Amino acid sequence: MTSLDFSQIVPAMPGLIEGLALTLKLLAGGVIGGVVLGTFLALARLSSNRLMSAAALFYVNYFRSIPLLLVISWFYLVVPMLLSWITGSVTPVGAFTSCVVAFVMFEAAYFAEIVRAGIQAIPKGQIGAAFALGMTYGQAMRYVILPQAFRKMLPLLLQQSIILFQDTSLVYAVGLMDFLNTARSKGDIVGLPHEFLLFAAAVYFLISFTASRAVKRLHSRWSV
Repeated sequence: MTSLDFSQIVPAMPGLIEGLALTLKLLAGGVIGGVVLGTFLALARLSSNRLMSAAALFYVNYFRSIPLLLVISWFYLVVPMLLSWITGSVTPVGAFTSCVVAFVMFEAAYFAEIVRAGIQAIPKGQIGAAFALGMTYGQAMRYVILPQAFRKMLPLLLQQSIILFQDTSLVYAVGLMDFLNTARSKGDIVGLPHEFLLFAAAVYFLISFTASRAVKRLHSRWSV
């Protein structure tokens, strides 16, 4: 440990910050898109339409049964081909876009189960009262059920987001220079791989631990 040299980390900081920014962009895209798609999947799972419910169940079980690394690699290869087939011309798609799509599709399966559990945690009398006021099913979900459900499940959504933050490091498979890949590359260039990887580990730990403590406090405050 006495031979470790962290002196090159400060000069490399601009590149590391750029890599961290890319990681946070991937995280934001995956969480926002995943929650939106996951909400629709949760509503489909709870639908009285058996075909819609079965399709949503298959989607959730499928994506929860395969590795995220496989999904990233698959979408990196398939998305450009699919867009070219739809548009009829070669449509270049960057690795960033492919990874965001992969994160959205993958995380939606996990967010869907969180949202479904949140909806089911709301007393059935709430939707009955909404119907008594003349609301449609869509209005009841939008104005009565989902606002309460999201408040209850927010800590779980944030916890899943922390997991996704850690999983963004898998984009190394398609050559994206996220925070971890940037740190590894910078370390190799200056001949200090161990120091840069230790620094990256410390940053991941600091962010994840701080976010986890915030989620725990939120969980206790709202008594979810």
